[in-house]
Amino acid sequence: MTSAAKRIAALQQTMVRDEVDAWIILSSDPHLSEYLPEHWKLRAWFSGFTGSAGTLVVLKERAYLWADSRYWVQAAKELEGSGITLQKLGAPNTPSYTDFLLNTLPEGSSVALLGETISVEAFFNLEDALDSKSIELVSSLNPFNGFWPNRPPLPLETIYPHEAEFVSQTMMEKLGEIRAVMEDASADFHLVSTLDDIAWILNLRGSDVEYNPLFLSYLLIEPNRAALYVDSAKLSDEAVRALDAARVMVKSYHEIYLDLKELEVGNSIMLDPARTNYALLEAIPESCDVLPLFNPSTLEKALKSEADIAHVRVAMEEDGAALCEFFAEFEEKMARGEAVTELTVAEMLEAKRSAKPNYVSLSFGTIAGFNENGALPHYSATVEAHSVIEGDGLLLIDSGAQYQNGTTDITRVIPIGTITDAHKRDFTLVLKSMITMSRAHFPRGIKMPQLDAIARAPLWQAHLDYGHGTGHGVGYFMNVHEGPQVLSYNAKLTPQSEVRDGMITSIEPGLYREGKWGIRIENLVVATGTTQKAGGEFGEFMAFETLTLCPIDTRCIDSSLLTKEEVAWLNAYHQEVRERLAPKLSCERALAWLNERTAAI
Repeated sequence: MTSAAKRIAALQQTMVRDEVDAWIILSSDPHLSEYLPEHWKLRAWFSGFTGSAGTLVVLKERAYLWADSRYWVQAAKELEGSGITLQKLGAPNTPSYTDFLLNTLPEGSSVALLGETISVEAFFNLEDALDSKSIELVSSLNPFNGFWPNRPPLPLETIYPHEAEFVSQTMMEKLGEIRAVMEDASADFHLVSTLDDIAWILNLRGSDVEYNPLFLSYLLIEPNRAALYVDSAKLSDEAVRALDAARVMVKSYHEIYLDLKELEVGNSIMLDPARTNYALLEAIPESCDVLPLFNPSTLEKALKSEADIAHVRVAMEEDGAALCEFFAEFEEKMARGEAVTELTVAEMLEAKRSAKPNYVSLSFGTIAGFNENGALPHYSATVEAHSVIEGDGLLLIDSGAQYQNGTTDITRVIPIGTITDAHKRDFTLVLKSMITMSRAHFPRGIKMPQLDAIARAPLWQAHLDYGHGTGHGVGYFMNVHEGPQVLSYNAKLTPQSEVRDGMITSIEPGLYREGKWGIRIENLVVATGTTQKAGGEFGEFMAFETLTLCPIDTRCIDSSLLTKEEVAWLNAYHQEVRERLAPKLSCERALAWLNERTAAI
């Protein structure tokens, strides 16, 4: 038996004892984070599947793992020998895990999950669905500490202020905006548990979560004071002074549950059902009035100020210069016949970025996928399993960094050796999609998910598609994946998903040939009003300003597939890239590479 099979078997034994018919183990933590501290990687520990998203369902005699198309190949490999059956989420005839439970379990069964790892909204949706078959949803059991020997402790990284020169609003100003919303809602308290919201509100940063400058905490805001629930030993002296000045008291991390239980009769507390875990709601006395409202900070932090955008532009120039230096050195190594692997690519990129001003860390693990590995959208090379970059084909590189003045995320594809007409056709169709979305004008007030079809149109015209969204919001020295904006037709249309000035999002269409190659081209853009109002007869329109600065490899293009307008856009983009990055390059090799790669077509 594999380690995963043994762990599943041990859990199944407790299920008999606890009279539980199914356990749902989510890829989540008490803050509903995308990237988890090691302490909370329960699904990965039990299943052996290391992808960032997936749901494990354990029955008394069987186990199943749901993963979306980004992870089908990876999950199939990692689940080998575990006895866990892969369920391809989104594939035809594959039910959701909720429907699976309804179809599999008899009436009156019991299903368990950790209340800390599911949102209030998701819990009630699941409970309502299971109730149709009188299946009980239990959130009070937690046998996992006994299973996981030497479970990693909660992180203890230092918490520090975001550099003042890069902050456009003070902590007091942000708290004031939230308190105005509380007053309108007649709320006595506002509970915030999502880490990016807390870091943004308090202008503090940390490193408890890999790649994201965040720290484990809860925040409870009142009209005249607030409490930060965090391990106080992690706070720098500067962070303590900043909190004191804003009348934010510090309490121990786990004390939040005790304080919620002690709320007085008639108190009203505002919380976001989609961003608050169910265990927190359970701690609130039934005598209190719970106000289910969208976190105001989630939208506010998505609307970058003009000052923020100005800082991001500078960060993009430094990031682009690092990429030029990397690509020039990479091509030189390849020309000399040096051994270069996917791991080498990640190491070289980090070295170039870390030398730039205001660099803090990577913004996610670098994806360097050669040929068939590039067809896995969330591929991760390891020491045990990676490819040498040699021969012919395409190399996909998706990477980014956290700077005090901005967060970057970029994907480029470059040719290795000789590439085929099929490579070039696929690349050009993806490029057309990226350009189409980048050039689009759209009416103010439209929801961002509605724009997705514009990007996909060139691929759809060729009867091609990709399984992920076209774009995600990006934070400002914050999470590389940020809501509420998302460029995906599968996303819900909400008032908060409306395109607004200052929203930064990625545009990253792709095309993946399983076992052959993958192509994705990604730039970050910021939404802005257009200067051409057409007399205003049809209302105001918006567009995107491209922020990312790095050449798109023209050696992969079949120019016969591009329109004159698309060629003009690409040439203009490359001219801007050259003009803005050249002054940043002191290395002659990198400058020569930049000039060659930005030549007009």
